[in-house]
Amino acid sequence: MRASQSHRRLAVVAAFVSGLAAFAAAQAPTSNKHIVVDASSFALNGDNVSYRFHVDNTTGDLISDHFGAPVDGNGIEAEIGPLNGWVGLPGRVRREMPDLGRGDFRIPAIQIQQTEGFTISDFQYRSHDILNGKPSLRGLPSTFGGDDDASTLVIHMYDQYSNVAADLSYSIFPKYDAIARSVNITNMGSGNITIEKLASFSIDMPFGNYEMLELKGDWAREGMRVRRKVESGTQGFGSAAGYSSHFHNPFFALLDPSTTEAHGEAWGFSLVYTGSFTAEVEKGSQDLTRAMIGFNPSQLSWPLAPGASLVSPEAVAVFSDTGIGGMSRKLHGLYRKHLMKSKYAMQTRPVLLNSWEGLAFDYDADKIEKLAEESARLGIKLFVLDDGWFGVQHPRDDDTAGLGDWQVNPAKFPNGLRPLVERVKNLESGNSTASPKLKFGLWFEPEMVNPNSSLYQQHPDWALHAGRYPRTERRNQLVLNVALPEVQDFIIDSVSNILESSPIDYVKWDNNRGIHETPAAATLHEYMLGLYRVFDTLTQRFPDVLWEGCASGGGRFDPGILQYFPQVWTSDDTDGLERVHIQFGTSLAYPPSAMGAHISAVPNQQTGRTTPFEFRAHVAMMGGSFGFELNPEEMPADERAKIPDLIALAEKVNPIVVQGDMWRLSLPEQSNWPAALFVSPDGQQAVLFYFQLRANVDNSWPVLRLQGLDAKAQYRVDGKRTVSGATLMNKGISYRFEGDLDSRIVFLDKV
Repeated sequence: MRASQSHRRLAVVAAFVSGLAAFAAAQAPTSNKHIVVDASSFALNGDNVSYRFHVDNTTGDLISDHFGAPVDGNGIEAEIGPLNGWVGLPGRVRREMPDLGRGDFRIPAIQIQQTEGFTISDFQYRSHDILNGKPSLRGLPSTFGGDDDASTLVIHMYDQYSNVAADLSYSIFPKYDAIARSVNITNMGSGNITIEKLASFSIDMPFGNYEMLELKGDWAREGMRVRRKVESGTQGFGSAAGYSSHFHNPFFALLDPSTTEAHGEAWGFSLVYTGSFTAEVEKGSQDLTRAMIGFNPSQLSWPLAPGASLVSPEAVAVFSDTGIGGMSRKLHGLYRKHLMKSKYAMQTRPVLLNSWEGLAFDYDADKIEKLAEESARLGIKLFVLDDGWFGVQHPRDDDTAGLGDWQVNPAKFPNGLRPLVERVKNLESGNSTASPKLKFGLWFEPEMVNPNSSLYQQHPDWALHAGRYPRTERRNQLVLNVALPEVQDFIIDSVSNILESSPIDYVKWDNNRGIHETPAAATLHEYMLGLYRVFDTLTQRFPDVLWEGCASGGGRFDPGILQYFPQVWTSDDTDGLERVHIQFGTSLAYPPSAMGAHISAVPNQQTGRTTPFEFRAHVAMMGGSFGFELNPEEMPADERAKIPDLIALAEKVNPIVVQGDMWRLSLPEQSNWPAALFVSPDGQQAVLFYFQLRANVDNSWPVLRLQGLDAKAQYRVDGKRTVSGATLMNKGISYRFEGDLDSRIVFLDKV
């Protein structure tokens, strides 16, 4: 099995290398205004960024010069002093691709176990290519763009002692001040080697003090912001869960200590990958700061036979001199326009109701149809049937059985799924005869299997396992080995059969545990390559389906998923107060258009907290996919009566949230009054989300200064008063709130 997989990998990477060469031959320009080559110096220039490095003519090493605000040449730099002590020249310079074992004692970006067993590399510059546009990475998600969107520089390096080649691909997206980088390693020798570590992006920052901003969490508390000083030594984080995980997101930023949301320099780094990863930052003995992100080295050990290659996931780096908010808006814009491939990436999303928190597993066709009818009466546009609809010999009546058996449960649906779907889709959303028909969505968890299932009984070898070690169950389930082509084909066929048999409009793709036992470290990346093949096949086969990712909430909220799914269920915690923190944090790297955010019943299932209905609604409207996780029949009558008006409000807000720019005006961890402003792409409309977390008794009310408006324009605020943009941004506005967890949504129209 391992041999066949090795041959398959060899064919894939050989095709990638030949494809890149063909692309280069066809696209190589003689000059490029965004990539400037001057002898052995290279510059990538965006609208508000310059990224510069050069070749050391003595060593052939790539030396970093600048990553920051635009420059048109190198400045005056002091010469490196006497090389006293243990740190030689390699440890005192800023390097683009730091290796191991030749005197640079800082963390390496690459570590290769050579044929002879040692782990030394010496990559030297050989040549380069300049390409128009942005080539894709075969088998991996990556940013995309045409000749007007991006330019690409490929640096060809070679280790003459081990006969290993390294191609460093840098793509500049000028409009977003973004650089996407990946590394392709090819074994040109005659013996086998093993890639033990490979960072997709490595940067050496100039002498100075920096802070690091990251996102930590766990199940039901994803996206918690952490800002800390970069201290001497190594600090970092990552995931060993097999997936990007709830624990740490594959994103971090380096900041000047004085940087705020609106002011100062920020460098953001985001890995386009759904698997385990590592982010490392080291302040070395020379007070230079090195930062990198890429594969988790403890879960790589990738064997390369002669002629074979390994392509790293892509990492995106952006620079902002307009604070953390500027960094976020650049990532948001890049990902919406040049990462998400779905037709829905920039489209408004239908208001939905998901059956899970209202019914869980306790339903049949009649209950589902009744819930759908109530949803339609209230004006909901998309009804989603969650877990529990499948399993024949092992019916999915709870979470102990049925995963892997993707056939409709005949006890719950004696006539099959299609008649129910058709009846639901014939319901009119709202009370008008002109109302649109209800859409229908369905839940899947195709990467998992219950031991209590027909699939597991037939193919126990398809579950990930390591020899005779016990197979650890979580949520009563195991993980299918998606590295296997036969498992990939099974998933593709199973999901396709359901989608072809019933007119499904939406799919929620869940994943409810991490990976434990694997037969080899390399299996984890093989799994990701297989999963991306599944996603790519299904989303191309069913382009009209709205796909949503989920992994017990935000366990796989990463750029790799966004290539295929334009939205992700942000967290299983639907408590309004918790979601303020989760959604503000997640927006550091990800556009709000990609966030699934719903109103749930109270007391909340996760926290037990009771929050006001409007507060829950307003928080949920900050996500691109707004909906409900409850049974309307169990709601208080006064709350149920408000649903149609809230849906109308959500539909008014949604285009601005999905397509506009977000300005975080005050943060929930820093203020009792968190606020965010969304401004439409044409600047004609804006919507303000403003919250009070705790009651403000016998005190003045805060003044909120807006951002992102036209200072010279006039704005009509909530259809009433007209105020200039300058006044709104420089003097601000003030509102009165009532009690704990109060909120308001304010519309601004440019006049």
